[in-house]
Amino acid sequence: MREQPFAVGDRARYVAWSLVIGGAIAAAAGLAADPQRTWPDLLLNGYYMLALALAGIVFIALQHLCGASWSADIRRIPEAMMSSLPVAALLMALLFFGREWLYGADRAVVHASSSKALYLSPPFFFGRMAVFLLTWIGFAWAMRRASVRLSGAFIVVFAVTFSLASFDWLMTLTRDWSSTIFAIYAFAGLFVGGLAAITLIVVMLLERGYLTGIVTEDHLHDLGKLLFAFSIFWAYIWFSQYLLIWYGNLPDETQYYLARTGNRWTALFLLNLAVNWAVPFLVLMTREAKRNRVVLKWIAVVILAGRWLDLYVAVMPAMTPSPVIHAIDVLIAAGYAAAFFLLTARALAHAPLAPERHAQT
Repeated sequence: MREQPFAVGDRARYVAWSLVIGGAIAAAAGLAADPQRTWPDLLLNGYYMLALALAGIVFIALQHLCGASWSADIRRIPEAMMSSLPVAALLMALLFFGREWLYGADRAVVHASSSKALYLSPPFFFGRMAVFLLTWIGFAWAMRRASVRLSGAFIVVFAVTFSLASFDWLMTLTRDWSSTIFAIYAFAGLFVGGLAAITLIVVMLLERGYLTGIVTEDHLHDLGKLLFAFSIFWAYIWFSQYLLIWYGNLPDETQYYLARTGNRWTALFLLNLAVNWAVPFLVLMTREAKRNRVVLKWIAVVILAGRWLDLYVAVMPAMTPSPVIHAIDVLIAAGYAAAFFLLTARALAHAPLAPERHAQT
């Protein structure tokens, strides 16, 4: 018996396209009325979409390097996620037109030294961005054909390029601030968010009758264990960065946390830790919870929402004095989410959901 092909319902497709169009209109209106507020929205959501796409490649590469065989049964899902990378990269590249609002001279460390001024100058800054994005797209294209041979090379290149990208796109938003742990923190967020997306897609496919007899409770258990472990890893890096900066008490470092624990940001600062660590940790402690579809689905949703909140707390305090979410912010976020859904669903529909060894029974 052949696994039935995946197809998105007309209603879901219509709603998703409506959200994409609504998000595009909201972005255009926001850029016309308040570009200082709208460009950070585009950075936040563009980075989030790009991170989910990259997480698909990272997951596949790490599984090959670890010699894991269990994940072969769900390989099509991270492959589908990484198919959104070209569109996500294009949306990130469009930030070039918002460079003055995001990375203007008042935010960059251009006064510190001539070398930093050169490093953060627009040609070099966005030249690096283009190199990073094209490199990742190239690996995504090549790894669909030879992922076993290229996995090691990708992880090495990714470690360097993603570290530099996280410094450039997020850390430089806060003037004069730096953290040697920030790249690891960004990676931890990327990977746990990717695991949550993979888990959510797997469960939703199972609920709709796909992958029956292929994905078992053991697969769900493995995904649950990974979610549990990497939510703890994220919290460990979060705490390590906070503790070292708090203990050092250096003005150039503490400003990042001072901005996020005052002016009504404290509640979101603490909620970030609760959603991304406390909830997954407490809920996924038992073996039964890690094997339960309903529990995994909602924990994945919580973590994905938490990833957006984590980026919101990383980006917005450098741009606005207090947390205020408008309808335009919601529409833009929904538009990016719908675009990722459509691109991932399209990729799932264009290839068998089951790997070749399960294509027939």
